[in-house]
Amino acid sequence: MNGWLLAAGALATVTALIHLIAGGREVVRPLLGSSLEAEPLRILHAVWHFATADLLFSGAALIALAVRPAPNVPLVLFIAAHFLAYAAVFLVITLRAGWSRPLLRLPQWMMLLPVAALAGAGVL
Repeated sequence: MNGWLLAAGALATVTALIHLIAGGREVVRPLLGSSLEAEPLRILHAVWHFATADLLFSGAALIALAVRPAPNVPLVLFIAAHFLAYAAVFLVITLRAGWSRPLLRLPQWMMLLPVAALAGAGVL
């Protein structure tokens, strides 16, 4: 068993659950109650659930890869790269917002970046 990949998969799965539960309460509900036009609102709602599915499926894939005798290195690196990209997007958007203490305003990168690092460590 690959402990790095198992940890990455567990963290990705926990991230998906936090995204679904806390994010649903703090982001989706206010979004759905907003005065945004119907089409953009529904698109953002769908994209929210795309992210949930992606986080959950990535976590499951990393856990499945962790128990294999030899992980599929390109697949693990792909998953690590997209978690790295997600973290980078949150960091760039947060840092460009001009907020005080910006890294704590949108802390999602703190869960995404470790998944990338743990997955990368699992195959390097």
